[in-house]
Amino acid sequence: MAIPLWINGRAYLTVSDSFYDVLNPASGEAVRRVPLCGAAEAAEAVGAARGAQAQWAAMGVPARRALLNALADGLERYAGHFAKLLDLDAAVGAEAAAQEVADAVRALRGESVGASGVCALVVGAGRSLARFAAALAPAMLAGATVVVKPSPKAPSAIFALCELSARAEWPAGVLNLLQGDTAAIEGLCAAAVDRLVYAGEQPLGDQVGAIAGAAGVPFELAGA
Repeated sequence: MAIPLWINGRAYLTVSDSFYDVLNPASGEAVRRVPLCGAAEAAEAVGAARGAQAQWAAMGVPARRALLNALADGLERYAGHFAKLLDLDAAVGAEAAAQEVADAVRALRGESVGASGVCALVVGAGRSLARFAAALAPAMLAGATVVVKPSPKAPSAIFALCELSARAEWPAGVLNLLQGDTAAIEGLCAAAVDRLVYAGEQPLGDQVGAIAGAAGVPFELAGA
């Protein structure tokens, strides 16, 4: 099953010449596929985030906190489903997957406040949902809007959380998802995001930082 993009509050289908097959590490089976996107799709996602940012920031912290709590509640309600998605993509095992979902719920309810603006968030394959939530919550609480680019190796749970944000009545455009690899990251930089944040394993973080540096985009490493 192909996983699309998520732009402006809905699934966004794109025509792509290249796809990445998501392989379950335990079985070697192709369980998902994602389009490998580039500059055009990145510009669309960043444009949606840019268009939503002023209104999102104007809502105020209490309103944004309430929406983050609603997303955390939804994730907790569907914890079993999300754990299965994590295990299907990464074969982490039921116990580790359940713990990661719990960690993500806790992160969404955190009180740390980051920086506003339009943020591109690149997430590595390991502990993808927990790292995403830990980097997402402070940005959203601060009034930032976000374009997330998950690892093509582990995209399912992050896409599902974007879908869940619509059920939690998040405004369209505040959270967007771009599928892809290096070309997608370069496209996010070319679309003039305010900063690029990487949450994941260090070796890939060095590569992402180099792309941001070459484009003159402020770069941050996020821990989880």
